[in-house]
Amino acid sequence: MAYTRAAVERAMKVQEAILRALSGRQSWLQVADVLGVSPRTVRRLRWRYERYGYDGLFDHRRCHPSPRAVPLSEVQRLLRLYRERYGPRDGHPGFNIRHFYQVACRDHRVRQSYSFVKQALQTAGLVGKRRPRGRHRRRREPRPCFGELVHLDGSLHPWLALVSDARQTLIAVVDDATQQLLYALLVAGGESLAAIMTALRAVLEEHGIPGALYTDRAGWAVYTPTSGTAPDRTKRTQVGRALARLGIEHIVSFSPQARGRSERANGTLQGRLVNELRVAGIRTLPAANHARLGRAPADPSSAFVPVGRQDLDQILCHEEERCVARDNTLVLEGVVLQIDKQRGRRSCVGLRVLVRRHLDGRHSVWWGPRCLGWFTATGRPWRERAA
Repeated sequence: MAYTRAAVERAMKVQEAILRALSGRQSWLQVADVLGVSPRTVRRLRWRYERYGYDGLFDHRRCHPSPRAVPLSEVQRLLRLYRERYGPRDGHPGFNIRHFYQVACRDHRVRQSYSFVKQALQTAGLVGKRRPRGRHRRRREPRPCFGELVHLDGSLHPWLALVSDARQTLIAVVDDATQQLLYALLVAGGESLAAIMTALRAVLEEHGIPGALYTDRAGWAVYTPTSGTAPDRTKRTQVGRALARLGIEHIVSFSPQARGRSERANGTLQGRLVNELRVAGIRTLPAANHARLGRAPADPSSAFVPVGRQDLDQILCHEEERCVARDNTLVLEGVVLQIDKQRGRRSCVGLRVLVRRHLDGRHSVWWGPRCLGWFTATGRPWRERAA
């Protein structure tokens, strides 16, 4: 019979301990402590040694590999797969263990358990062990219904690993009850008002009106007079105005820990999406936005409310109040809008009107429920809408 080196060393250690006890140099209880076994096991080992000699100290099961043992070739394939394709390279972190396990099962027909894959990667030194967690925090229970609370956040990160000198922003909307990613779009630059409004419109059109929206204290979300002070909720931003029109409660967080679910969603995407885009060889934002990558809610019913007859064009926009000048013009951020002569009025001079810049760049001017004109992004009259 062929035994491993570890089995031979174990048998030699057991023999030495038994001989020391038989010679009276130590007690049998001390033998149990040295070998790390129970006194009952020591009695069995003594009986086997007295009857079979040195060969009786070997565990004969070690000569017969387990029928559930993973073949060495499969383990080597698993490690080579992570090392050559999904592991760290070029300064970018590789797939985490769970992400690699899901991709390996999906694309490479790996049939081993997650715990085996994790142990194999950690034993081979390809993945480090998780660092100890910080201080204890009490976890906030998720909302019971789908659509009762959604998180909206932007994450500035080098999402395109193959374009190392650029950073993009991922605008993501996550449902609190299911952790479902309702919307995700990569944009160049930071969290612009247009990008946030576009995300809101996509969620409203596909799912409906949520009960509440959870955001951080970004400039588009709340007005903060000076850095480090509490936000002034009496002054609404453009997003705050739109949420109030739609009846959506706006909840503002004051720390990253408070919005843990959106932060964890961003962390998961940073660990997965970056590697998915790198492996797929994607280098541009349009290609990345075409790449498609929870848990069940406590209450299966949905808290989303249908949009109904709400005109999202007039709600999800940049809106400011202006006074019509003597030449019947208005100015919004450098764009001059010339109002045409209105039926039933000799002039519009002095009227307090609302000027709206919509998500597609066009402008419209409203006096109460009456539209005074539509304009292009450069301020020229847009006759098609007026017609």
